[in-house]
Amino acid sequence: MTADLFESEMAALQRARNALGQHAADAAFYREALEDLLQHYQRLMRETSRLIRHGDRTEAELTAVNARLQQLSAELDYKARHDTLTGVLNRGAVFNEAQQQLACSPLSLVLLDIDFFKRINDAFGHPAGDAVIRELIERLSRVLGERGQLGRVGGEEFTILLPGMILEEALELAEHLRCAIAEHPFACLPGHPVSASFGVSWSPAGTDFELAYARADEALYRAKGQGRNRVAC
Repeated sequence: MTADLFESEMAALQRARNALGQHAADAAFYREALEDLLQHYQRLMRETSRLIRHGDRTEAELTAVNARLQQLSAELDYKARHDTLTGVLNRGAVFNEAQQQLACSPLSLVLLDIDFFKRINDAFGHPAGDAVIRELIERLSRVLGERGQLGRVGGEEFTILLPGMILEEALELAEHLRCAIAEHPFACLPGHPVSASFGVSWSPAGTDFELAYARADEALYRAKGQGRNRVAC
């Protein structure tokens, strides 16, 4: 359609050139040639305007599609790195972050576990257990602030990465976190006490993450063995 249109316009343009070459023609001849050229010019302008509008719509559609693709990519990346129930980092993301941090800086690692969580699920059901986990994450996040990264590495097991923090500070922070959990009833389970046990390790830069994690896990095991609802390192 576009090719035929331009062919027609080129023919009209050539007729106008021929008319210019007719020095002895009358006014009606020139007028006819001018009207023919004007008609085709207007038609060309309408078609050009239509093509521009179509191009603008296409560009806008492509921009919208590209924005949606970027949004979907960001959503997929977020879901790949975050726990579905709580929104904190998942196990894979926690381990990856810890390895990167240990490659260049010392790291305090906190591992915590909800005490007797199976009893909560058995007595009140899994929805109640999920509500406890979500409320626990909210409390941990409020106390932690921007000082570290919180992740869920198991059903009721969580890890906090504290890059550059010395062991004494990490122990003090862990105690604040423990109190935030144990000293106030949970809104989702007001008639049942909820507490957690904490294991803390400190590792210099260059330490293998598995070793750092094993140290924190050993400390957590010790905290449980000493009666739970406590911090060990």
